[in-house]
Amino acid sequence: MNKIGLFYGTQTGKTEAVAEMIQTELGGEDTVDLQDISTVEPKELENYDYLIIGCPTWNIGELQGDWDGIYDDLDDIDFNGKTVAYFGTGDQIGYSDNFQDAIGILEEKISGLGGKTVGYWPTDGYDFSESKAVNNGKFVGLALDEDNQPELTEQRIKTWIGQLKNEFGL
Repeated sequence: MNKIGLFYGTQTGKTEAVAEMIQTELGGEDTVDLQDISTVEPKELENYDYLIIGCPTWNIGELQGDWDGIYDDLDDIDFNGKTVAYFGTGDQIGYSDNFQDAIGILEEKISGLGGKTVGYWPTDGYDFSESKAVNNGKFVGLALDEDNQPELTEQRIKTWIGQLKNEFGL
């Protein structure tokens, strides 16, 4: 099994903290390479067959700044044959009309470039109006709300990682 590349962007540190929790839950540094997208070249995404993409939704339904900065560069990456999971942090109460939009934006782009999406997550237990991250009634990845539901984060990660291990064939 090749290592998993976990690429994240973070503004306040919340998404980075979640990325570290995911890395630990998946088996640590031996299994997952943690990559801050602001410090690597986008082409490094090509080094992994299994990817986890982490991005908070920023402002009103926007990508976090580092992901926004490389968004157009994603067009130059070959995602064919890549299995990709997504997770995001957001605020379902304060930004109910665009909760988790960032992972929806990235998933749409990457799946359009050949990436196979895994790790869909139920919308049950959330209170939001709209999201670009919902596809066929589920989030395209793990949706976390560190502002309003931080007490649910650890269990949600554990459950999602159990699902990902199966979908990644670990």
